Amino acid sequence: MTIELLKGNVALAEAAIRAGVEAYFGYPITPQTELLEHMAKRMPELGRAFVQAESEVAAINMVYGAACTGVRTMTSSSSPGISLMQEGLSYIAGSEVPAVIVDIMRGGPGLGNIQPSQSDYFQVTRSAGHGDYHPIVLAPASVQEAIDLMTEAFDLADKYRHVVYVVADGLLGQMMEPAELPPMQPLRKERAGWALTGSEGREKRIITSLQLNAPDLEAVNLRLQFKLAEIRKREQRSTEMLTENVRLVVVGYGTAGRIAETAVKRAREDGMKVGLFRPITLWPFPERRLSALADQVDAFLVVEMNAGQMLDDVRLAAGGQVPVSFVGRMGGVVPVPEEIYDKIEEIYVKLPVRVR
Repeated sequence: MTIELLKGNVALAEAAIRAGVEAYFGYPITPQTELLEHMAKRMPELGRAFVQAESEVAAINMVYGAACTGVRTMTSSSSPGISLMQEGLSYIAGSEVPAVIVDIMRGGPGLGNIQPSQSDYFQVTRSAGHGDYHPIVLAPASVQEAIDLMTEAFDLADKYRHVVYVVADGLLGQMMEPAELPPMQPLRKERAGWALTGSEGREKRIITSLQLNAPDLEAVNLRLQFKLAEIRKREQRSTEMLTENVRLVVVGYGTAGRIAETAVKRAREDGMKVGLFRPITLWPFPERRLSALADQVDAFLVVEMNAGQMLDDVRLAAGGQVPVSFVGRMGGVVPVPEEIYDKIEEIYVKLPVRVR
């Protein structure tokens, strides 16, 4: 492998190709269009399926159809486009077929703007459609991590036959960084035993999310809840920095977590016992580790590029043991380390005196 200078959107696309995606369906929308453009060039070159659909609604239903055949399939979009995909995503979850969705978030609500934001946290973690389910949600903070999590997304989708998001914001989608791409994986020759491959020579298979009988639909939901409980148990992921013997922990994901790292380092240089906790899975939220930290620290500070959406999950994980403060920017405004540092300092000087 060699290190290349890669734009985030292009890196995500090429990482998906190297992970063995066989079918891509999408519709252009800023700030993720370069991902679709890369797919438009590379997928036909490799003899794989690429379709620019007439809308995001069409794209997600094409993903649904391809996923039913057992191939690795995906789409990508940005916030308003993801909103249009909600019904199709619910069908995919109800049918228990694997699919990967990339969401490069922008400012909202409504059409909003094309600036980077984290306005989709609720949309992607709280079900992404009607019904009782959660997608798996992975949140990279660098181009390299986006590449690594793209491969992981397909593996998790196949493992659990479930919807997996890779979410970033327009800043990560557009930035260029040195990164390594993985080697090309061979396409799978065998289809899974549940996939629709033509019924000649075997009993027919039916994939559907329609269950008209209430007890039958409840049985499907109970199976989904068991699956979600297993995901919650096994797939909580996070990373942290300087969290040994700290009094204040800053919590941020993706770009916000990356910006917060600079503020945390400066605070440490100024003698404040501050650490950083960065969730990598937004669902399942890494509540176990954060709850353990709540037993050790005096306060949390949540940093987001929204009005405070992950804030609810941090408060739940903290369980009322310590105060949880917030600093955020909305509408595509990106916070700078100085304003996060100022909030750290404001909280830190008010922490209770510890008795030695």
